[in-house]
Amino acid sequence: MSVELGHFALVLALALAIVQAVVPFAGARLGSQTLMRVGEPAAVTGLALVVGAFAALVAAYVQSDFSVLNVWENSHSAKPLLFKITGTWGNHEGSMLLWVMILSFFGGLAAVFGRNLPPTLKANVLAVQGLIASAFLLFILLTSNPFTRLEPAPIEGRDLNPILQDIGLAVHPPLLYLGYVGFSISFAFAIAALIDGRVDAAWARWVRPWTLAAWAFLTGGIAMGSYWAYYELGWGGFWFWDPVENASFMPWLAGTALLHSAIVMEKRSALKIWTVLLAILTFSLSLLGTFLVRSGVLTSVHAFASDPTRGVFILAILVFFIGGALTLFAFRGAALAPGGLFHPISREGALVLNNLLLTTAAATVLVGTLYPLLIEALTGDKISVGAPFFNLTFVPLFLPLLTAVPFGPMLSWKRGDLLGAAQRLQAAFLIAAAGGLAAYFITDRASAFAALGMVLGFWLILGALTDLALKSGIGKAASSVALRRLIGLPLSVFGTALAHAGLGLTVLGIVGVTALEKEQILTMRPSEVTGIGDYSLHFEAVRPVTGPNYTEEQAVFTIYAGGVARGEIISAKRLYTARGMPTTEAGIRTFGLSQLYVSIGDSTADGGLVVRIWWKPLVILIWLGALVMMTGGAVSLLDRRLRVGAPARRRSAPVPAAEKA
Repeated sequence: MSVELGHFALVLALALAIVQAVVPFAGARLGSQTLMRVGEPAAVTGLALVVGAFAALVAAYVQSDFSVLNVWENSHSAKPLLFKITGTWGNHEGSMLLWVMILSFFGGLAAVFGRNLPPTLKANVLAVQGLIASAFLLFILLTSNPFTRLEPAPIEGRDLNPILQDIGLAVHPPLLYLGYVGFSISFAFAIAALIDGRVDAAWARWVRPWTLAAWAFLTGGIAMGSYWAYYELGWGGFWFWDPVENASFMPWLAGTALLHSAIVMEKRSALKIWTVLLAILTFSLSLLGTFLVRSGVLTSVHAFASDPTRGVFILAILVFFIGGALTLFAFRGAALAPGGLFHPISREGALVLNNLLLTTAAATVLVGTLYPLLIEALTGDKISVGAPFFNLTFVPLFLPLLTAVPFGPMLSWKRGDLLGAAQRLQAAFLIAAAGGLAAYFITDRASAFAALGMVLGFWLILGALTDLALKSGIGKAASSVALRRLIGLPLSVFGTALAHAGLGLTVLGIVGVTALEKEQILTMRPSEVTGIGDYSLHFEAVRPVTGPNYTEEQAVFTIYAGGVARGEIISAKRLYTARGMPTTEAGIRTFGLSQLYVSIGDSTADGGLVVRIWWKPLVILIWLGALVMMTGGAVSLLDRRLRVGAPARRRSAPVPAAEKA
């Protein structure tokens, strides 16, 4: 019965989403406060209905209700409870329902926390959100209904894809969708601004918290997906330039540019047209990512759907929203005031350079991702664009960007002093250069690239610390005074420093593991020993293990360093009995910021086992840096000046009666 209630709730949510899309917009055109206020209860009630529908699907999974087609295809009674719950969104239909629930969540937040928005702007924003929700709810109900029944009901389910039976599924998709869908609010604000033909600093103040929240979530989602693929697939890499990975990376790049552009607009009323365009492009790239994953045009461990009907439907949604938004921008963008002027050497100029490099980098990733699809569609030939293309096009754009990042906070608004900024960063540069030089000699001069990368990583971290030190007066004022100033700095200043320092940590991790990792592939038998880096591995035994819905063969290794045992590492080949599908379970042991990674392959005829071993220096910094960046976003959001919604406009003081006379 709960399944039917969930289905009915989705139908009601669609009806409310249509009301939310039409009535407030009509009210804004007619100047009717009553009609404009309809959007708020419609958004909140729609959220409640979609949450109810999602809860009904979760209940069906927990209860192993195999009369539901979606549950039968993606669950099993022996599956652990956690994976029954996370399996709800480990498939196309359930993940789309999660997508729409998060979309409704953001719409509900905009309705509840947008009290200080001008009524017309708020009505248009909620109308755009309602239109997006209508399109995707219609898509779910017509092509991807998660509540379809089976008659008769099977006794047992087919089980979830074994790769998805992991704690990463509980974290990665929700975080990723919070980022993807969060940019829909920025998109809605941009469309509302184009409809009204008016955008100002207050508009940027309202947009920036939504963009910042979406950016922070997307950062966490990409990092979690990277780590999930790293340990779950047993391949030992953290990034493959997979088209579906790129689908989440492109909106991250555009969202980062949008975030910096909104800062310029809020502070200086400049880059208005550019900011509106970036808001449109960022969510457009999110929609493109949804199309790539669910249309069937890509084959990937990340992709869900291969039904052409769904692909055509999503393509129609893509064309409608992206094409409609860009058409509206073409007609109305020129009517927006361009904003204030500034000197090229200024904080505004640094942020413009940042945006140009970020958007160009996003464009290169977009070309590399779509080019094979275009060639296949036009000629039928299948080609692949791999890491060499992306490394040759993306890295040269990112190197000057990383170099320029510490200069931005050092420059003044409107007109800056580049030489003065360089002098203030002199100590940071010298320490970073010394760190890179030390790394060059410590690694036995293994790689000049590694040394340069280390310099850039240290440069970003030390530049962020220098900014905090200068703003608080450390080294110039008394210690107690500097400490008080440091504590009194706005949280957004700390957030910016954390984000930039986190980027530096990630750079250090990427450089360390790319340039300095060591790898061995060999055949081992029990009691044999091999060494890698400063460690040796003693192959102890192979033992069988039975899990709740799988069996596996575990290879047990003892780790030694300097003749002293440092613990065990266990790698396994696992077979999920319901699907008959094998997986590789990598064995990973962390030592400080580095990891020892062991993956086993097939057995040989003479009783040996193929073993692949990596020593990965500083690899932890890749994901630690992303966590620090995400924390920076959260800290900035705690700044009362950046909370959702701009402060209410001050009302004019009442005129004394005497003056009226």
